[in-house]
Amino acid sequence: MIRIVTIYCASSGKTPKKYKDIAFQLADILIDNNIGLLYGGGAVGLMGCIADRYVEKNGNIRGIIPEFMVKVEWAHPKVKDLVIVQNMHERKQRLIENTDAVIALPGGTGTLEELMEVLALKRLGKFIKPIVILNSFGFYDELLAFFNTMVSEKFLRPDHLDAYKVVNSPSKVIQAILDSPEWNEGAIENAPV
Repeated sequence: MIRIVTIYCASSGKTPKKYKDIAFQLADILIDNNIGLLYGGGAVGLMGCIADRYVEKNGNIRGIIPEFMVKVEWAHPKVKDLVIVQNMHERKQRLIENTDAVIALPGGTGTLEELMEVLALKRLGKFIKPIVILNSFGFYDELLAFFNTMVSEKFLRPDHLDAYKVVNSPSKVIQAILDSPEWNEGAIENAPV
């Protein structure tokens, strides 16, 4: 059962409309399936799109945002459940506590950094929930190719690629979460290449 998911995504106000449409579609699907949301607390970009939809439809949403971002007015003013933390490290930790899955939408270096950390934690058995990469419009194609390079050059094992699922449409995200292979804390035994 999926009760709550964490979403990593862009906070850029210049994000192309096609990605915003994907964010709205995903938010609609999650809300229609009574799935709550943990996200970075922002008001612009894909973060803003998803939060706007959750607020509009009275979905269960919690934002986790560092204090310095609140000071520069990046926090979403309509998200009532907004947790203000001390720094980015605490934000990332809180975003993966008590979640049933992580979904990565297109984004910049912040999104990529969050995704890399949770993938590393999964490889080490410190995060065992499903991770889904929403590869809309081939956004993550080069990153996924790079993961394969890591395998071919013996920096990762082939089974490390099972730590995540890749889909190209919001409509496939829930099934990808449900189809994700079981993972456990013993994964650390297989972490070395």
